Amino acid sequence: GKSEAARAHTMIRHVFYLSLLVAFAACDAPHVPLDDIFIEKTFVPEQCVRAVKVGDYVRYHYIGMFPDGTKFDSSYDRGSTYNVFVGKKQLIQGMDKALVGMCVNERSLVKIPPHLAYGKQGYGNIIPPDSILHFDVLLLDVWNPEDGVQINTYHMPTTCSRKVEVSDYVRYHYNGTLLDGTLFDSSHTRMRTYDTYVGIGWLIAGMDQGLLGMCVGERRIITMPPALGYGENGDGSDIPGQASLVFDVVLLDLHNPRDGIAVTNQQVPQSCTRKTVAGDFVRYHYNGSLLDGTFFDSSYSRNRTYDTYVGRGYVIAGMDEGLIGVCVGEKRTITIPPHLAYGEEGTGSKIPGSAVLVFDVHIIDFHNPSDNTEFTVTYKPEECDKQTKKGDFVKYHYNASLMDGSPIDSTHNYGKTYNIVLGANQVVPGMEDGLMDMCVGERRRLVIPPHLGYGERGVTDEVPGSAVLVFDVELVEMEEGLPEGYMFIWNEDVSPDLFSEMDKDNNELVEPSEFTDYIIRQVNEGKGRLAPGFDPYRIIDNMFSNQDRDGDGKITAAEFKLKADEAAAHDEL
Repeated sequence: GKSEAARAHTMIRHVFYLSLLVAFAACDAPHVPLDDIFIEKTFVPEQCVRAVKVGDYVRYHYIGMFPDGTKFDSSYDRGSTYNVFVGKKQLIQGMDKALVGMCVNERSLVKIPPHLAYGKQGYGNIIPPDSILHFDVLLLDVWNPEDGVQINTYHMPTTCSRKVEVSDYVRYHYNGTLLDGTLFDSSHTRMRTYDTYVGIGWLIAGMDQGLLGMCVGERRIITMPPALGYGENGDGSDIPGQASLVFDVVLLDLHNPRDGIAVTNQQVPQSCTRKTVAGDFVRYHYNGSLLDGTFFDSSYSRNRTYDTYVGRGYVIAGMDEGLIGVCVGEKRTITIPPHLAYGEEGTGSKIPGSAVLVFDVHIIDFHNPSDNTEFTVTYKPEECDKQTKKGDFVKYHYNASLMDGSPIDSTHNYGKTYNIVLGANQVVPGMEDGLMDMCVGERRRLVIPPHLGYGERGVTDEVPGSAVLVFDVELVEMEEGLPEGYMFIWNEDVSPDLFSEMDKDNNELVEPSEFTDYIIRQVNEGKGRLAPGFDPYRIIDNMFSNQDRDGDGKITAAEFKLKADEAAAHDEL
């Protein structure tokens, strides 16, 4: 029903046109005969897409009056339009002629002489004989039984990789109006798209036809006759019977239940020695949008990659599939139909139900939990007699970066080498592996997976969690280490009177200072060697503690033993 304001407006409008009819009637000179109809157009729309022709079916409102202004009939009073074919003698002859050429929303005052109206017989008790009739006519609708669906595309996107076909599932917005512009429905007011299959009878026939061939982002006007809309009876509410329908449609989404993912816009780096397989752990950036370009999520906005296993169901099925077979540094667009994404329900506010998703993906790095450190020799000197091994003290330069080339650190920034003892857990395991069997002067590139690097947590503000690391290393210097289990060795035969040589004051006890002085002297004279890369005094203190078996801070002759005499291996003489 109409609001009170709308009803008041309608009454005022009717009074206005009744006044026009009275004025129109007053212009009639009784002595001047009316040989034909007389039409005065009171409103002509700016555009007239279609004018009434003989054989068309029309819907119109009217007010019928006698020349003195007396009303004898009105379609408004009955609350429904007058619906009829034109030119098929279903109307009085004068009205048949007056309707031809009229446009939708055109309004005319029509004067019809008796011989083109009800003549000498009149019409019962309503129309006296020889009556001149005046009609205020408003045309609301026109169609022809031969009409089909009319399509007018007024916006076409620059690219269109796919068009709607029979059995596709679409999401679209629309405004639905009658031919005179009266709005009867809109998906926009409900703030949700209309989602349906096309071409299989889920829609009225005209819409089923009108959506075919559309591109995502296309806007078109779909006009259909009632036979392809709601027919003779309308929808029982907002759409009257025999009404032409006009839908202003924008297509937002399109897929088919048979669709798989689509991979496009690939940018593959020239060097790609390895591609992802199921079970790999991948770090990647992405922008996520709907098919019409509506943005819903981005890893860039969080300033961190999305990290996950692929091929194990940790992500939506379409992404699980789309991340297989990619290279580090590769960029690709992965288009995922809803049955491989978030399905009919969507995720609430960001991703609507039955939405196709588009992910622009950039692969930062990936690894497999079974990976070892990979190394590539980039330079090897011609002479390579000694190679690094566990226990050796090595000095090296490095440049460290992530797999995408982002720098992390470099010894060159500090102007000094990095020095470690191999096998002493002074660096990440992957670095220890990569420095083994190197020659001085050799250069290598090491690729270290996170479980041999800084793990899932990484290093705050330096190394992201689960990051694969790349080290370009150069071995600058090495000092051979001691056999495993030793912190001091003799370079020559051991003195048979070792205890007495240490006991400088001949009190049958070796003090810590005596022990330390003796070991330092042996090292300085080249008779013995301490494990390189460690604090010598801490080594010597440890050696003393091993000999001081009762822990009283002094070594007796009974306590003193060489390592070779011990059954168990530990760091001592």
